[in-house]
Amino acid sequence: MSKHVAVLMGGWSSEREVSMRSGVACANALEGMGYRVTRVDVDRNVASHLTELKPDVAFNALHGPAGEDGSIQGILEVLQIPYTHSGVLASAVAMNKPMAKTVMAAAGVPVPTGKVVNRFDAARSHVLTPPYVLKPIAEGSSYGVFIVGRDHQHPPQELTREDWPYGDEILAESFVGGRELTCAVMGDQALGVIDIRAADGGWYDYNAKYAKGGSIHVLPAKIKENIYLTIQQLALRAHKALGCRGVSRSDLRYDDGPGGTGELVVLEVNTQPGMTETSLVPELAAYAGYSFGELVQWMVEDASCGR
Repeated sequence: MSKHVAVLMGGWSSEREVSMRSGVACANALEGMGYRVTRVDVDRNVASHLTELKPDVAFNALHGPAGEDGSIQGILEVLQIPYTHSGVLASAVAMNKPMAKTVMAAAGVPVPTGKVVNRFDAARSHVLTPPYVLKPIAEGSSYGVFIVGRDHQHPPQELTREDWPYGDEILAESFVGGRELTCAVMGDQALGVIDIRAADGGWYDYNAKYAKGGSIHVLPAKIKENIYLTIQQLALRAHKALGCRGVSRSDLRYDDGPGGTGELVVLEVNTQPGMTETSLVPELAAYAGYSFGELVQWMVEDASCGR
């Protein structure tokens, strides 16, 4: 008898739309692999829905707060429903960017220099020497991110908006130029390295991530072999240091351009990477020989509690 998989998608974070796309793609693929699938658009009554549903496995296709920060993982632990991706602690730590940086740095993973600041202070005057980046402490998909260039006389005033949704504490980091690279980990294996370029020549923002043709993915990244291997090692080290399970994706910057510093840093580890048709992890898995169906099947068979 085939396993009954509840695919958790949607939710109420700013990444709801992306999560729905991830969830539908994964649900369709799992049905194609012979599983019995129930699509669950997650709301705040998800515990009672799952209690009634009694699935064998929960496939977590949620993104952002509640789905990625240990909250849904805690509910699944209480209900004793095996689930995909990382557990409570790894999810919570990885979602909190300053905390994740502390853990990764302690494990020897290079991270950008920076500090946590109040958003009003960051709007009043430069909190770091430009160029630098301002970002929410716990958001994904490039929401609320500002790159403050050398030519910016004043910090972004959007930070003072009354309807600012990302909390009063934000992360300021030195800007590392050069390439945007990403590497996925599947179990205890680092997959390939993609060099991501925004199609418009700008930075890898929400539109570049999710719009068709918004970005150009160079796989394998055309970088020196020793750097390629180092990136794979760093992705695996970061994954293990944070206690991740299943599939994760590390995003990095490598400043190897003309006049670059040669700096290589891990920006963050995504414990719930996108699984849409334009997403990076399915592309990396395909390069490693896994079809999309085989990838999601591996994730379901890897699912457990106590992660």
